[in-house]
Amino acid sequence: MLHKLDIAELGERGGAMGQAIGTCVHCGFCLPACPTYQVLESEMDSPRGRILLMKSVLEGHLPVTEAQPHVDRCLGCLACVSHCPSGVEYGDLISSYRDHVRSRGERPPSLKRWLAAMTLPYKERFRWAIRLAFWTRPLHRFAPRALRPMLDLVPEELPKRQDLPAISPAQGPRLGRVALLAGCAQQVLAPDINASAVRVLNRNGIEVVLPAGQGCCGALSWHTGDGSAAARFAKKLMSTIPADVDCVLTTAAGCGSAIHEYPLLLKGTEAEQRAGEMAAKTTDISVYLSQLKLVAIPNLQRPMRVVYQDACHLSHAQRVRAAPRQLLSAIPGLDVAELADRDTCCGSAGTYNIEQPDIAKKLGELKVKNVLDTGASAVVSGNIGCLVQIEKHMQSRSDRVAVLHTVQVLDRAYRGILS
Repeated sequence: MLHKLDIAELGERGGAMGQAIGTCVHCGFCLPACPTYQVLESEMDSPRGRILLMKSVLEGHLPVTEAQPHVDRCLGCLACVSHCPSGVEYGDLISSYRDHVRSRGERPPSLKRWLAAMTLPYKERFRWAIRLAFWTRPLHRFAPRALRPMLDLVPEELPKRQDLPAISPAQGPRLGRVALLAGCAQQVLAPDINASAVRVLNRNGIEVVLPAGQGCCGALSWHTGDGSAAARFAKKLMSTIPADVDCVLTTAAGCGSAIHEYPLLLKGTEAEQRAGEMAAKTTDISVYLSQLKLVAIPNLQRPMRVVYQDACHLSHAQRVRAAPRQLLSAIPGLDVAELADRDTCCGSAGTYNIEQPDIAKKLGELKVKNVLDTGASAVVSGNIGCLVQIEKHMQSRSDRVAVLHTVQVLDRAYRGILS
C-alpha cells in the first residue's frame, strides 16, 4: 500500500488506487498478455512495470515526467486483469491515476488529445470535422506531424444519416422495453449499427426508446484521464434515461465499460447512488439478446464463415465473451472462426490510435493478418473503435473482408441479405 503519501490526499478514488497497487504481487503473469509489452518488450511498458512507476510517483519518489511516457503507452485494454491471479483491478488504477495527474496540472498538454476531446464526444462537431478533413484532403501531407494520425483515420466517405424515432414499437406482443444508447462517434461513422439494433430488438418483441439529448457517456474522457469532463457527461446521460425501461443497452463496448465504472467515477458525489443504479441497469446488447428466445433466423442462402474479434472493453472489462458467439452460432449456415490472438487488443483503444500511432499500427496490422489467416469473409466485433481500426488496416489488402458489428450480422441474417 502507499506509505509516504496519505491515501486521503488522493481524493475519493485514492482507496481504489491504493487497493490495486497493494494487491499486485509482481508475479509477471500480466507481461505476455500486455500488447505494449509484446511490441516493445520493455518491463516499464508492462502492467507490472507501470504499477511500480505509478506507485513511485504517488509516493513522491519519482517525477511524473519520468513515468508518463510509459503510462501514456498503456492501451487500457485490461487484458492484464483477465490474466492476473491476484485480482488486481488495474482499470481502477490507470484511469484514476491519469485523472489525478491531470487534476494536479502535471500531465503535459497534447494537441491530439485536445482535438479529440473537442470533437469525438459531440456528433455534430465530429461530423463537421470530418467534412473539413474531406475538403482539405489534398493538403493532408502538409499537415503537422502530430495531426497526421488523426487525418489518416478519416474515412473515404460518410454514411448517410439514419435518424431513428424516439420510440420504436415491438413487433407482436411486447416482451420488454429498453433504452438504447446511441453513442457519439458511432452515430457519425456507422449509424447502421443502431438501426440494426432497433430492427433486431423490435423483431424479437422489444420496444426501444432512444432517450432524447443523451449525448456521450464519458468513456473517451474517463479513459484518457479527464475525470471532471467524464463526470459531466455521465450526469447528463443519467438524467436522460427514463425510469420505465427494463434496462439500458449499449452497442459499443467502450461505452458499456465506462458506465460500469460510474460508481468509481462519481464516488463521493451526490450522484454516487444514481451511478450505481445506472451501472446495474446497463448491459451490452449481445448479453440482452442472448437471454431472449429469439425469433427463428432463416437459413443463409449459402454457407458463410465469419471470425469474431473480442473487443477488449467487452471481453476483459465486462467479461462478455460467450454471448456474441452464441448469437452468431444461432444463425443457420454461419461458421464462426476464432482468432489466434483473440485476447490481444487491435490497437484502437479509444483515442490510442491517434495518440500512439506507431504501436497502434503494429497491433492493427497483426490483427488484420490474423483475421485473414482464418479465411473468413467477414470480421465481427462489438465496438465501433475496433471496427474503425480493423477497417483502416484492411483497406490496403486486396483480400479484404467485410467489417461488421454483431447486431448488424443478426439483422442482415433476419432480412436475408447476409453475404
